[in-house]
Amino acid sequence: MSANAEVLKQHLIDPEICIRCNTCEETCPVDAITHNDDNYVVDATKCNFCMACISPCPTGSIDNWRTVLKPAAYSVDEQFTWDELPAEKEVDGGLLEAEALTPIDAAEAADDEKALELDSSQLADPLSGAQVPPWSASHPYVNLYGHKAPVTATVAGNFRVTALGTDSDTHHIVLDFGSTPFPVLEGQSIGILPPGVDARGKAHHARQYSIASPRDGERSGYNNVSLTVKRVTTDYDGRAVRGVASNYVCDLKKGDEVRIIGPFGTSFLMPNHPNANLIMVCTGTGSAPMRAMTERRRRRVDLNEGGKLMLFFGARTQRELPYFGPLMNLPKEFIDINFAFSREEGHVDGAPKRYVQHLMRERSADVGALLQDDNTYFYVCGLKGMEAGVLDALKDICVGRSIDWPALHAQMKREGRLHFETY
Repeated sequence: MSANAEVLKQHLIDPEICIRCNTCEETCPVDAITHNDDNYVVDATKCNFCMACISPCPTGSIDNWRTVLKPAAYSVDEQFTWDELPAEKEVDGGLLEAEALTPIDAAEAADDEKALELDSSQLADPLSGAQVPPWSASHPYVNLYGHKAPVTATVAGNFRVTALGTDSDTHHIVLDFGSTPFPVLEGQSIGILPPGVDARGKAHHARQYSIASPRDGERSGYNNVSLTVKRVTTDYDGRAVRGVASNYVCDLKKGDEVRIIGPFGTSFLMPNHPNANLIMVCTGTGSAPMRAMTERRRRRVDLNEGGKLMLFFGARTQRELPYFGPLMNLPKEFIDINFAFSREEGHVDGAPKRYVQHLMRERSADVGALLQDDNTYFYVCGLKGMEAGVLDALKDICVGRSIDWPALHAQMKREGRLHFETY
């Protein structure tokens, strides 16, 4: 191999570990990450090694590299076919390593036609939320079990938590791990491996679900977790589909065994220190981590730790809102609950719909006061489309109270007090 050979440390995603959560693609500021039905991949002709995608990845599958000759970098189409990462390449009988460009070197190196220039917009964190946990959060355990060695859990219960006769068939699933260690925290998630194979004859990839129970179990003192899962019967365009994992999970019976990987998540965690306020905003099954945090607080209410709980919960109708009955039984002095229904009875076609951001503006005085408290932590979970509306509402609330929103936004991200988990 020539001493002047141009060598690249190519950024790759491990298809065996990746849970296809789309975090990396949403994070990448230069659109270097894309996917098909099989894999998420990195385009070597676009990647500028800004590293913005590394920390948000819940599994670590994004943090993989192979040293290659630049003209022979793995193409996107080639990566789409992988079931596992390739071994390091050899050239002229030797491993490519000594001359490989580091990520920083590569970002500064000359491209084939012109120098690669990185501006501040490319290097800026494109995410609207923090990638660090609250300072007082407990240490999370992650990736204890992977695709090659999943853990088996037994179904301890399966209960529908939306009204019969609605399009939203949402279930509360309880999974018991017996004597197998599976420590989790509020805000973490797990991966479920559906049985069977896809159209290519390959085993189905894991699907990620947020945990809906607190750290000491759905049943206090037991080694179990709960999930909130909606049966998928249509895609985003309204076409009929049958979600592989969601239908499998919603049809589980008590006593069934389920293969689990994880847990995942290192930042969307609740604070542990007294007097921490939680503002929680969610839609549909995005209520899972909010339920976990709320239940954690409810079980510790006798400790008088202080801190306010405020919940903004959106759904099409009251009948399609998970856990509506149990939520209504919580004391008002314990949690301040605000419901937004976009298709409530009497709704006239063409009339404005009410979403969580509308309720936030209506409660601007209370939300604004909490935002000015350094002990306030803000969590959003639900459909990706709600993120912009929530941020706009926060901006408007701050403007109305003469709060410097850009400065507060940056501070809350830096301090692990503003978290988004959208899909």
